[in-house]
Amino acid sequence: MSGLDTRSVSRDSLFLLANVRVERQSEQHRVRVRNLSDGGMMGEGPMLVARGNRVEVELRNVGKIMGNVAWVQDQRFGIAFDEEIDSQRARAPAGSNAESETTYGGLSRAHKAPPPPPKPTGLRKV
Repeated sequence: MSGLDTRSVSRDSLFLLANVRVERQSEQHRVRVRNLSDGGMMGEGPMLVARGNRVEVELRNVGKIMGNVAWVQDQRFGIAFDEEIDSQRARAPAGSNAESETTYGGLSRAHKAPPPPPKPTGLRKV
């Protein structure tokens, strides 16, 4: 996804905590998750990260996810996950059976980008 494409992805503001570890470093940092989508998150905390860093994020009810730091501004940073997650599971109370309650057939559909508009060449004139 390009920068423009990712801005259309629906995201919710929330307050969660996550553990983040920069690849090849042993220290884990506790950060605030300010918003979360199936494809990434915005975190906030005093950890030092740079754009392009590989990170491992541990989210409640989801587990560990690998990703890249996409941007950094002051103590906030964006992480693009390598694989999509079900972001609804992280919002559910710890230990709950969030998957059966919030999803239908896999990943959450509430936080997906809308499909691209059809190409004009593929439209039929009426």
